[in-house]
Amino acid sequence: MLSLLADENFKTQIQTGLRRRLPTVDLVSVQELDIRGLDDPDLLARAASEDRVLLTHDVNTIPGFAYDRLESGAPMAGVVVVPDQMAIGQAIEELVLLIEYGTREDVELQVLYLPL
Repeated sequence: MLSLLADENFKTQIQTGLRRRLPTVDLVSVQELDIRGLDDPDLLARAASEDRVLLTHDVNTIPGFAYDRLESGAPMAGVVVVPDQMAIGQAIEELVLLIEYGTREDVELQVLYLPL
C-alpha cells in the first residue's frame, strides 16, 4: 500500500473519507507532523525522505517544483494533484483505487492528476 502525505491545504473531508474506507491507510498530514508553513520544495523533500506520495490541491506551484526536483535527479515518491473543485466522494473513490491497486512504480517520479 502506498504511503501518503497530505499537504497543508488538502481537504480534511477527503482524508477522513480515506481513513474510513481504508482503516489501514498510511496517511499523515502536514498538521499531524507539525510541519505547517514548509515551502513547497522542502515539503517535497520531506515527502521523499519518508517515501510518501504527496497529496495536494495545488495545481499552480507544487507540480513545477516536483518537475524541478525530477530534473535535478532528486528522489520523489510521487505527487497526486486532486483538483480543488472535484467532488469529495469522487476524490475519495479515485484515491482508494490508486492506494489499493497502485504500486510504487505507478507513482514514483510522477505527477499524477485526478481523475486518472
